Amino acid sequence: MSIEVTNLTKVYGSQRAIDGISFSLKKGEIVGFLGPNGAGKSTTMKILTGYLKPTEGVAKVSDYDVTQQSMPARKAIGYLPEHNPLYLDMYVTEFLLFSGKLYGMKGAALTARVEEVITMCGLEVEKRKKIGQLSKGYRQRVGLAQSFLHDPSVLILDEPTTGLDPNQIQEIREVIRTAGKDKTVLFSTHIMQEVEALCDRVIIINKGKVVSDSSLDALRQTGNSLEEIFRNLTN
Repeated sequence: MSIEVTNLTKVYGSQRAIDGISFSLKKGEIVGFLGPNGAGKSTTMKILTGYLKPTEGVAKVSDYDVTQQSMPARKAIGYLPEHNPLYLDMYVTEFLLFSGKLYGMKGAALTARVEEVITMCGLEVEKRKKIGQLSKGYRQRVGLAQSFLHDPSVLILDEPTTGLDPNQIQEIREVIRTAGKDKTVLFSTHIMQEVEALCDRVIIINKGKVVSDSSLDALRQTGNSLEEIFRNLTN
């Protein structure tokens, strides 16, 4: 499995942010991770990417335990957090070259890969600008380019289209679809159209527990819209 979560729990004081959740993702799947605010989505993603340690349970990425084998697990992941962290005073190409060096990339291979992801993310026109001069949509593109610069096998994207206008959402959707062709993608969103457009499968979490894990086709066969299913499961 590309991602395997078993009885994962994270406790803050008396609050269980996630409570014994389990799920797994196979190579090549694009899976939507849905839930209301405070459901535990970001906490789960932060554990998978090594930013947080679980209180209980096991999380694996590309068969590496994210707690016991943190560095090889992280190398297998491309991560775009909800609040996209960028160096606003750096130029786009400069930032991507810097990021590649952090991954151990260098020389002609790094330069070629940076140009490849710039093209993939539609950043050619903006690549000589400072990141601080870019619109929010283009900043998201830079964050996405950085997340799969090192060609990871797993992409974890937390609310990648938050705050974007409809045209920007469509553009970012295409970037995710292109990048995810040969990768496993777990992404959280509040936008049901994103799920309909991109996902093979949907995991819904509420109050720290998985309340549904189903293929999109199976959900459609219930006769209810995804919005109705989501609303019923999270009320």
